[in-house]
Amino acid sequence: MSGRTEKPSVEPTGDHPAPRTKEGAIQRYERYLHALGREDIDTVCEVAGPAAKKAQDQGLGPCTSTYTAVFQMVSPAQKKALQTATVDPHRIAVRTPDKIEMPVEAVRASATFSESDLGSYTLEYLKNDWYITD
Repeated sequence: MSGRTEKPSVEPTGDHPAPRTKEGAIQRYERYLHALGREDIDTVCEVAGPAAKKAQDQGLGPCTSTYTAVFQMVSPAQKKALQTATVDPHRIAVRTPDKIEMPVEAVRASATFSESDLGSYTLEYLKNDWYITD
């Protein structure tokens, strides 16, 4: 008896594309919100990579320095709320099978967020996963 009890990871790996579904986009965005709440810069920059690259091309710094500043603007109560935030699937807009709008109103959390402190995002399906592009 091996004694191994850990379950296989449910996170998509590079070998297995993430689901190209509304649910897949929501899972990915929730992962981003939770990472934002934990100040997990690696996960935040992975998911928001394309949008961060656009911002960098427009003169902002690289993702790691940009999001370090963003972390400072989020209150401790909001960070705590983001760690367990969910997305209301009825409030998102599927523009195309590859492009989904995540309005700030879709975020369900114990703190309130507005356009100025969290904002709305566009997720696009690129390279077998969902990424924030705008």
